[in-house]
Amino acid sequence: MGLTYNEYLQSESRVYGCRECKTHLARHEDIVSRNFRGQHGKAFLFETVVNIEQLAANERNMTTGKHIVRDIQCRQCKKTVGWKYDRAFEPQEKYKEDKFILESELLVYVV
Repeated sequence: MGLTYNEYLQSESRVYGCRECKTHLARHEDIVSRNFRGQHGKAFLFETVVNIEQLAANERNMTTGKHIVRDIQCRQCKKTVGWKYDRAFEPQEKYKEDKFILESELLVYVV
């Protein structure tokens, strides 16, 4: 296993980073929806995120139904910053599959 390098993002507007260590996580342009709630309040659904580690998948009953999700943590400081949707069981929730939730309270603008 070699060295892991962090990816640095550029954006037309904002780059979101980990509140703990400021590691770049996502670009504002990659937001799919801002109409989500997480454990800490407001959350965003992103198409793509970087500099994360995905933990083991598990089944969770959420407000929109049953999903298979995995927590995601900042690769640099190991702080949990959200989760990834692996599978949605409800047909109207399928658009979430392979997308990421980042919780606003755990983010900071870095650029």
